[in-house]
Amino acid sequence: MNIGAPYANLTPDLVLDAVGACGLWPDGRLLALNSYENRVWQVGIEEAAPVIAKFYRPGRWSDDAIAEEHAFACELAADELPMVAPLAFDGRTLLEHAGYRYALYPRRGGRAPTLESTEQLEWLGRLIARLHAVGSRAPFRHRERVDRATLIARPAQAVLASPLLPSHLAEAYRAAVCRLDDAVTARLDAVGPARQLRLHGDCHPGNLLWTDAGPHFVDLDDARTGPAVQDLWMLAHDAAAMDALLEGYTSMRDFDYAELALIPALRAMRQVHHAGWIAQRWADPAFPAAFPFAAEPRWWEQHVTDLHELVDALA
Repeated sequence: MNIGAPYANLTPDLVLDAVGACGLWPDGRLLALNSYENRVWQVGIEEAAPVIAKFYRPGRWSDDAIAEEHAFACELAADELPMVAPLAFDGRTLLEHAGYRYALYPRRGGRAPTLESTEQLEWLGRLIARLHAVGSRAPFRHRERVDRATLIARPAQAVLASPLLPSHLAEAYRAAVCRLDDAVTARLDAVGPARQLRLHGDCHPGNLLWTDAGPHFVDLDDARTGPAVQDLWMLAHDAAAMDALLEGYTSMRDFDYAELALIPALRAMRQVHHAGWIAQRWADPAFPAAFPFAAEPRWWEQHVTDLHELVDALA
């Protein structure tokens, strides 16, 4: 398998065959859904509701790490949280076909939440608190953590090794990342140890869908260990929104308000990680098509400037 373009052999026929191997009867209708890290398809089923087929990027997660993702989703669903959990076939949720690992999920529709609505934000706060109550029961053993090694050091190495970064910016980028890493370290030290628990990990509006019955989560691909605030800050566009989220959250579960001081560090780490993610995946044909700006030197010049501004904000 081509690691740079690992989905080159993932044809529509292979997707249909993989679904059929589970004993289902695809009717030939396929709809590719928006996903860059993995490949996700809606597959029509004869005389039944469609399913969602998620094909995992080769080499990214170990089987044990994916098993933890699935187990967490099933644990949440068992506790009656609105979490779309994988379907099991002969007791297995992680499946394999033609060299690809995949999972099937029931299709759950919906729309993006309205983050300007205080009522919806409070509802999301309560839902995340319930997720964290489950997440606090036991640790992940094979998933990543919200830390500097994962979100700064590793993606920075990917950028420095990538031809995307113009050679004349290499030292400027290295200096900016080192300065940011020092600032993040200082902020983490100032806040002190935060309670660590199993998280959704990538709790942004795209991973939440709203229906007339309320919200539900659709993806735990980035589930990891970290502080509770990681699952809150991407839903809050301003202080009033965070207040509404926490109003709902604290009605269900205690929250350590000292964690709010971690948000600038979490935002900075996410920005470093995003650039590193693009650099690391650039050989995948989907990435140049989706992120053409990353091939422009001016984007990297602005990225270096942005990193310095994040450091100034942290200071």
